[in-house]
Amino acid sequence: MERNIRLFSYLNFFTDFIPYAPVAILYFSNVTGSYALGMSVFSLVMLASAFFEIPTGIFSDLIGRKNTVILGATTRILSGILYAIGGTYGMLLAGALFEGLSRSFYSGNNDAMLHDSLTQLKKEGDFHSHFGKTHAMFQVGLGISALLGGILAQWSFALVMWISVIPQLITLALAFFLVEPTVYTKESGNVFVHLKESIRQFRINATLRYVSIVSILKETLGEAGYLFRSAFFISLWPLWAIGISSFVTSIIAALSYYTSGKLINKFGPKKILIGESLFNRSLALIGLGFPSVLSPAIMAVPAITYGVGQTSINMLLQKHFTVKQRATMGSLNSLAGSIGFGLFAIVVGKIGDWYGARIALIITQLLLFSPLIFYRLIFKKNQTT
Repeated sequence: MERNIRLFSYLNFFTDFIPYAPVAILYFSNVTGSYALGMSVFSLVMLASAFFEIPTGIFSDLIGRKNTVILGATTRILSGILYAIGGTYGMLLAGALFEGLSRSFYSGNNDAMLHDSLTQLKKEGDFHSHFGKTHAMFQVGLGISALLGGILAQWSFALVMWISVIPQLITLALAFFLVEPTVYTKESGNVFVHLKESIRQFRINATLRYVSIVSILKETLGEAGYLFRSAFFISLWPLWAIGISSFVTSIIAALSYYTSGKLINKFGPKKILIGESLFNRSLALIGLGFPSVLSPAIMAVPAITYGVGQTSINMLLQKHFTVKQRATMGSLNSLAGSIGFGLFAIVVGKIGDWYGARIALIITQLLLFSPLIFYRLIFKKNQTT
């Protein structure tokens, strides 16, 4: 189990070591001819993830966490190869389909495996600290690879896409060294009964519902805005510098994840989540409202609260998930977020085609104030503090 915790840091690093990430919307829109079609590739990723969320979540709970990670890595490799072949909209959509399948294998399962491993070690109370430190490696991988991707994109988008396949091969190799936790109960009954019980928990637990809504809104709106922002940055910075912005954002977010355990212990999730919403939205709107060469740098600063905010949300979710349905419930939550993103991403792209990337991002940031409504419900007396 100690090996699992160490391995998740490496797995997370290589999973998100994606050199094409900072220029993906530029590559996709170049192939398809519009922002809307470019964002539709991201949209299909999330819709495919939503479609596969339930079966893969149940697979994890019924069959095993390790096998699910292996399948996630394998399908991510196939996705990368199809993106690299590229050339047509259809090939990009095929890559998006496999990336969505990979995401569905990982979502719910990986956090559940980390939680089960800690539970077996009798350290489940330290979940938020280990979650923050292991998830920091996502941002480190994303940040370092962004520098590489921005530079290589100057010569060839295709080169960036092919190089992005290599880290996924390493992820697959590492997955075989994971150890299956034995702390959870493998269900052998009817999968529909298993699913019904998971849905029932959302119905009877009001706090779980509200926390889920917040996480869904952050995934729907936040991810769409993040993936689209390069379309705004390219009007202010040269292509090679786009990777620098992503690098700075990811490294700051990694530090936020790494220190999240201590910050949550000191301030509590309530102050962190409310402060994150107000701080992030305000700075993003300043960068968008007064566009200049400083805007990409200003919009990177909110990453300082990103990791601790995400860790706070996940900690609250894991607290209210049941042991037997932990991965399935996580997948149900991701299902809603994926559907929301899939629909909203195309809207963002279309607004970008009509009015420009800046207006599309301003609208997205204004909508991201909505989680504040639910924090009052989550943290009211006699509920989660």
